[in-house]
Amino acid sequence: MSTVQIMKDTKVASKIRNKDLAPQGKLKLDWVQAHMPLLNEVKQQFEKSQPFKGLKIAICLHLEAKTGYLAQVVQAGGADVVVCGSNPLSTQDDVVAALVDSGITAYAWHNTTDEEYHELINDTLDFEPDAIIDDGGDLVKILHSQRPEQAKTIIGGCEETTTGIHRLKALEKDGLLEFPMMAVNDAYCKYLFDNRYGTGQSVWDGINRTTNLVASGKTVVVIGYGWCGKGVAMRAKGLGAKVVVTEIDAIKALEAHMDGFDVMPMEKAASLGDVFITVTGNRDVISSRHFDKMKDGAVMCNGGHFDIEINKIELGEKAATQRTVRNNIEEYRMADGRNLFLIAGGRLVNLAAGDGHPVEVMDLTFALQALSLQHVVENKGSLPAKVLSVPEELDQYVANLRLKTLGITIDQLTSDQEAYLNSWA
Repeated sequence: MSTVQIMKDTKVASKIRNKDLAPQGKLKLDWVQAHMPLLNEVKQQFEKSQPFKGLKIAICLHLEAKTGYLAQVVQAGGADVVVCGSNPLSTQDDVVAALVDSGITAYAWHNTTDEEYHELINDTLDFEPDAIIDDGGDLVKILHSQRPEQAKTIIGGCEETTTGIHRLKALEKDGLLEFPMMAVNDAYCKYLFDNRYGTGQSVWDGINRTTNLVASGKTVVVIGYGWCGKGVAMRAKGLGAKVVVTEIDAIKALEAHMDGFDVMPMEKAASLGDVFITVTGNRDVISSRHFDKMKDGAVMCNGGHFDIEINKIELGEKAATQRTVRNNIEEYRMADGRNLFLIAGGRLVNLAAGDGHPVEVMDLTFALQALSLQHVVENKGSLPAKVLSVPEELDQYVANLRLKTLGITIDQLTSDQEAYLNSWA
């Protein structure tokens, strides 16, 4: 894959697809900025306080306009910012070009090979960042597995996803985590809105624009009923689909049942579904034994972080033939004549086949990201090398700021009510 190297004033070369795409990328950035009032407020604060002055910040996220604007907000806080993509198919080359044009170093282009993907992450770490924002844990993984001495120099960072936090907690459990990481995904203002409403809408945006098929009347199988699965199932129901949920957690399965969905094992659901959507963060939740039972025309896609939830190797081995039948749709023809379809190569359907979460939803998440990163940096040396919860006051601040931008006011406790709630008598 050819790239363009752009020399910058810092004498550091960005590696991107095409610098001439910057004008159209800037239009995308302008659009999201106009619809992200929380980040605009945070940017104004950062321009005054300069919390990241003199620091290098590495950001590994899905590089589209909303994350691009987050990078610019961190830059406004005085940081020297470097970005790389957290998924080979989610990078938008025009946005990356616009970021480089605005003074941000970038190592990313759309549709990297696995080798290029890891090379670009290593290029990002060669930038020698002081703090990081990660999505899925790849920056953290490479720091700890390949660059242990560099890991000791990191002040700390923030993690965006459920998958990334699982990996961080495994590192912490093994006593290997070298620096504090804020679990932004676990904050109320993240998972209640981003995971549920963001994933719910954007997954279906990716499916609908890619297949151009109706959802109403179809049986949709949602594999996993965490907050992302809840959002996907809710939107499927709203589109008129019959929804089946598969789960391994009894409480979540009971919740899906009480929400009005059919709940059953995947072995049974495999023969019923027209559309299958994985949102588990685990591997092989759709595999060979399920492909054998699927009906002709079944469509599969993944809403989880990595492309391991649908076993593509087994799918390819079972197929007699394989071809691209539509942009981002692969047809796998089984030996018995059935056709199974996979969207976006099993990668994140909302980003690999769409523009990701709605702008206003990511405004909440990225305001929380920026403020959490500020918290980590300003408490350098005093935070333990653990997976840390976002301080409640930051969560509440972002929620109140969002209400303010919506023109919504809420009640406040009287002094007597506060005294009552704080009393044991």
